[in-house]
Amino acid sequence: MFSGIIEEFAKVVAIRHDQENIHFTLSCSFGHELSIDQSVAHNGVCLTVVDLDGDCYTVTAMKETLERSNLGLLKVGDKVNVERSMMMNGRLDGHIVQGHVDMTATCIATKDADGSTYFTFRYPYDADMARRGYFTVDKGSVTVNGVSLTVCNPTADTFEVAIIPYTFEHTNFCDIRVGTVVNIEFDILGKYIARLQNLQQEQPTK
Repeated sequence: MFSGIIEEFAKVVAIRHDQENIHFTLSCSFGHELSIDQSVAHNGVCLTVVDLDGDCYTVTAMKETLERSNLGLLKVGDKVNVERSMMMNGRLDGHIVQGHVDMTATCIATKDADGSTYFTFRYPYDADMARRGYFTVDKGSVTVNGVSLTVCNPTADTFEVAIIPYTFEHTNFCDIRVGTVVNIEFDILGKYIARLQNLQQEQPTK
């Protein structure tokens, strides 16, 4: 479980393909503090540490993860937003993030907002997925590349987020341009509410 508050960005130092899996080796300041089997979110994707070497560590992404996320697009030198799992005795500064990316979205516009920056993203609309809670709502939460953000101006297949300078500088939002593919995770609370409503509608008649 994560909060969507990014600790820093790690840099990809090596990529190794192994059948349908990809092993990513990354470097970050807390790499030496990690342990084997520890969970770390990478652009919002929860992955398990499988190897350690000083400040470098390795995680493995399987086919399902690669198909649902932007991890397969990573190259050596790319910045990846990283967050260690949430400590349950701390404050929840973001929102409840599972680290289970739902799909990717594409940046379709950026706009200066007197110091901050607005980013607009589009994702594939699917009516069945929407009924199951895979959508955004105004002032609701969404996770973009692992960053907990507040939704602005949502439509059926787009939403906007406002990025303050600190977040822009300390996450890989600094590299997002029109056409960049990002990972998104919709709010888990919305999914549960949608599922409950669907169950009520599906109850058999007596």
